[in-house]
Amino acid sequence: MEMVETKTKFQKYSAYKDSGVEWIGKIPEGWEVYRFRNVFSFRKGLNITKENLQETGIPCINYGEIHSKFGFEVNPEIHKLKCVENGYIEKSSKSLINFGDFIFADTSEDIEGSGNFTYLNSDKIAFAGYHTIIAQPSEKIRQRYVAYLFDSISFRNQIRRKVKGVKVYSITNKILKDTILWLPPIQERNEITNFLDNKTTKINQAIAQKEELISLLKERKQIVIQNAVTKGLNSKVKMKDSCVEWIGEIPEHWEVRRCKYLFYETSEKSEDGSEELLSVSHMTGVTTRAEKDVNMFLAEDYTGSKLCQKDDLVYNIMWAWMGALGISPQKGIVSPSYGIYRQENSNTFNSDFLELKLKTTKYIQYYNQISTGLHSSRLRFYAHMFMDMEIAYPGKKEQDEIAHFINTESTKIDQAITLQQTQIKKLKEYKATLIDSAVTGKIKVV
Repeated sequence: MEMVETKTKFQKYSAYKDSGVEWIGKIPEGWEVYRFRNVFSFRKGLNITKENLQETGIPCINYGEIHSKFGFEVNPEIHKLKCVENGYIEKSSKSLINFGDFIFADTSEDIEGSGNFTYLNSDKIAFAGYHTIIAQPSEKIRQRYVAYLFDSISFRNQIRRKVKGVKVYSITNKILKDTILWLPPIQERNEITNFLDNKTTKINQAIAQKEELISLLKERKQIVIQNAVTKGLNSKVKMKDSCVEWIGEIPEHWEVRRCKYLFYETSEKSEDGSEELLSVSHMTGVTTRAEKDVNMFLAEDYTGSKLCQKDDLVYNIMWAWMGALGISPQKGIVSPSYGIYRQENSNTFNSDFLELKLKTTKYIQYYNQISTGLHSSRLRFYAHMFMDMEIAYPGKKEQDEIAHFINTESTKIDQAITLQQTQIKKLKEYKATLIDSAVTGKIKVV
């Protein structure tokens, strides 16, 4: 795919003038500076909650969708939106949005998301939902150009300097009203918009292709792991029935045993609670709490907490159905809601093989099947369930070979993923620079 030109290939404007705003500096001759308050009028989105949303009715754009799905522009005829009932048209008409209206999320969980917005690129009737600010243009301003302006680093920095918060950052009407806009003549706005549409489309296509490749690489990695820990490395090996329905066929020389013959549950307690606090999740296995910034305990004194040793198998009883388990890389203390299991014979399992084996699809499906609870958020995987579970495995030497193979292949795939992620990051950075340069007049694209 054609890469977008670098900034050095673009010309400058023939003449610039002082914008009258110190931090903006010079802008091209013919461009004008406006305050947001003089170009837009403001309204609020619906005062509703998630519980008021439904599958049918009037489309409604909420702040969460602005942050995660439909930033920059939204079209209810293309994008799948939640809805509100028709009755809101009469009782909350001020929250209706029209073609070209901008909708800002009024809160953000990080400073980078402060100023996230979308604009309605459709004539279809729609509402702005909860935690949103509606900015309606008071004149024809070429909304799509202004969308690029609002998306620019220079405009966003105005908001980021003014928002306040610690864990949640609030964007107010006043913050928006006090921002500065700089606009070229209307014809030039059209030309810059067409240029950016063309270039950003190409960049977005390149990013999408790389994201698809990353998905395929991750899928390939899972297939490599799955095949290796369930069938071994010899594709020609003779298979046999494991005699366990959910496990299926396994290599002929592999063994199947119940976990109660391979592990025992340990209930060691910390004497003084000074050990490292550990947590376990389906994404990262067993890690230190410091790595995740997770508060597992409310108490300050951890004396008597559950103690695990290096190479112990740790299950999160409440989230095992998602694959929340792992081999502990170190000694530490854990939540009371974790189960800790130690090998009867420390030479039975390679730790890496064991963790990967117990995180395969069939095992996670098994945890789901036998865990008890009314629904997924209340499912529990208790010790007796683990002890009754069968596990199929080869000898230790073959496990070592499998673990080494997986590590080697995973490293190659991870490197390929990292390369694509780096390229995506550079493309996004270039896209942001290109937009900012075009809408601030640093480059002449028409």
